[in-house]
Amino acid sequence: MRALAAAAVGLAAALALVLTVTAIGAPTGETSPKPLLTTVPGPKD
Repeated sequence: MRALAAAAVGLAAALALVLTVTAIGAPTGETSPKPLLTTVPGPKD
């Protein structure tokens, strides 16, 4: 019975977290103007 109560509390906490994040909304961000390196450098001689 304690396991069922713990599962219910965990589910309620997860649902509250999801609703809180949804209410706050996604943060507004900007992309970096500098490009990221996407290639591996060649071997050094």
